[in-house]
Amino acid sequence: MPSGYVIATVQVTRPEQYEEYKKWSTAAMQAHNAELCVRGGQVEVMEGDWNPERVVVLKFPSFDAARAFYHSPEYGRARAAREGAAIMRLICVEGV
Repeated sequence: MPSGYVIATVQVTRPEQYEEYKKWSTAAMQAHNAELCVRGGQVEVMEGDWNPERVVVLKFPSFDAARAFYHSPEYGRARAAREGAAIMRLICVEGV
């Protein structure tokens, strides 16, 4: 069965408030058995004009599991805490 990935690029606008989001999103990741592949770290643009400040990649056992994480009450709490603290672009992708 193909894995599911949640991939996000983030521009943090209010760092102190974003810390609260990180706390709740970590709890949601643990509750949904997400494998944390990338969270922050150095970014180098190799081609194009894409220049995210922060990148996050989470792996789940399936596409449906990744979608369930996003729509869960646990991650809903994290999204509410993040409101106004960051510009988030987030996708769910089926992969290997």
